[in-house]
Amino acid sequence: MGEIIWLTAKLAAITTTLLLVLSTPLAWWLARSDARWKEAVGALVGLPIVLPPTVLGFYLLIALGPHSPLMAPLQAMGVRTLAFTFEGLVIGSVIYSLPFAVQPLRNAFLAVGQDHLDSASTLGASAWESFWRVALPLSAPGYFVAAILTFAHTVGEFGVVLMIGGGIPGKTEVVSIEIYRLVESLEWDKAHALAALLAVFGFLVMLTFLMLERRFARSAPGD
Repeated sequence: MGEIIWLTAKLAAITTTLLLVLSTPLAWWLARSDARWKEAVGALVGLPIVLPPTVLGFYLLIALGPHSPLMAPLQAMGVRTLAFTFEGLVIGSVIYSLPFAVQPLRNAFLAVGQDHLDSASTLGASAWESFWRVALPLSAPGYFVAAILTFAHTVGEFGVVLMIGGGIPGKTEVVSIEIYRLVESLEWDKAHALAALLAVFGFLVMLTFLMLERRFARSAPGD
């Protein structure tokens, strides 16, 4: 059981770290760009929210499988497939949890007043320096929210990890898959204990989220 919890936490931590990095330029572009196709990109990013996890997992299974053209460069290096591997789970989790990282960051960047950026520019700061020294610190609450939601969402995901991971013990078997397996084998007591653990985790995540939201609201400029 400890190995399963550790694997789940590891998957969530890696996914959260990758998404905070990868989502930053994407969220900034979505918040600041005037491109006509910006909303189409935003809709594509948010697709995992409304798309059934099994549908996304099915297409990821094909994309990461041995017959996918996307795998050709890796197959040349001896990697035949990423399906049913931990690395495949990470890729699937990053795609599945993408909107839970991008949207809070996009909202945080939208809340950064243009006057702050203009002031930095008049003081001689480049666009890059304005982002790092002004926009990024002001967007810290968005990063807290994105990290909490991404981590929690990854811990609770089931359909995608089942489709591309298969629940291989010690390799791709995470908590949600283990609960499903325990129920299938009629091990109700163990399933209840693990499900209760996730329920408590979910409650603590939401409590932390609401407390941080209230704290950030109180400390917001002008309040």
